[in-house]
Amino acid sequence: MADSPPPGAGPHNAITDVPGVTVGHRHRLDERWATGSTVVLTPEGAAAGVDVRGAGPGTRETDVLDPDHLVQRVHGVLLGGGSAYGLSAADGVMRWLAERGHGLRVGTTPHEVVPIVPAAVLFDLPMGDWGRRPDATFGYAACRARTSEELAEGNVGAGAGAVAGALKGGLGTASVVLADGTRVAALTAVNSSGSTVCPDTGLPWALSSGLPGEFDLPAPPTERIEAARGQDVRTDRSGAGVRPLNTTIGVVATDAGFGKPECRRIAVAAHDGVARAVRPAHGMTDGDTVFALDTGQNTGTPAAGEAGWVEKLDAVCTAAAEVTARSVVHAVLAAESVAAVPCYRRLYHPERE
Repeated sequence: MADSPPPGAGPHNAITDVPGVTVGHRHRLDERWATGSTVVLTPEGAAAGVDVRGAGPGTRETDVLDPDHLVQRVHGVLLGGGSAYGLSAADGVMRWLAERGHGLRVGTTPHEVVPIVPAAVLFDLPMGDWGRRPDATFGYAACRARTSEELAEGNVGAGAGAVAGALKGGLGTASVVLADGTRVAALTAVNSSGSTVCPDTGLPWALSSGLPGEFDLPAPPTERIEAARGQDVRTDRSGAGVRPLNTTIGVVATDAGFGKPECRRIAVAAHDGVARAVRPAHGMTDGDTVFALDTGQNTGTPAAGEAGWVEKLDAVCTAAAEVTARSVVHAVLAAESVAAVPCYRRLYHPERE
């Protein structure tokens, strides 16, 4: 992340710029492990929606986010590695929240709560030894590591074992402050079968989505671009080719003051950002999933059907796509090489690695 946020972004250019949101990571990255979990916490509750575009998702508690279902607010979202095994990390998030009395009230005493923690996972199993994957201890530890400040990016949390096309993927975040003060931000774990880099220019597809001065990245030398064209096979950490089982998963958050139906539209719009930054996206082996959260801190948003409601929702949806695309670029630029899987900088700008 840059030393200072670009003009137009929040103070940290991160999803933690949205009031009511904290984020924590837990990962292991060594000779036997390359995986982790990231939790986006909203302990006081947030309206939420989800949109699943990939044909091979690994998810939990997405049905409760349907606008016509009972539960109205969630208390956290878990993004993680480990494929379907990694969904168990959400158990640890639930335990951490329940210990503090956060959750859906189902009884008369403070401890009688059920925390609502939707989750999505990505496929990173070939990057470590089989069986080395997140469990409930990862989710709990991620909660304990939560922060409302600047976030680490790249090989952290859910991005620890991520691979984007032929490059090391990772975790990225970005934010924007709209003209009326509404904050919109994204956190994305990029583990795509599609490429995040244009093969003709050697620059990330979504580089142009950046705010002024956000991405200080010159075009790579021609010889680097030509050499990188041969690096087009997805591999594990040993360099062996692997079948692409992938996923780009993320969370968009805002303080706009919308409810579940609007959050669903925001999640839909955020996938436009995925498609701008990853090509191709939303394939049969992808599990591309985006959650949208609204902490409701902004009280000036018109109610559904009132004057200005459509314009405000359109503005937030547009911003959701933009911050998602920017977060993907941050993820790729911040990632570091893991064994035989090169990062963007090693392949295109070795002088910056």
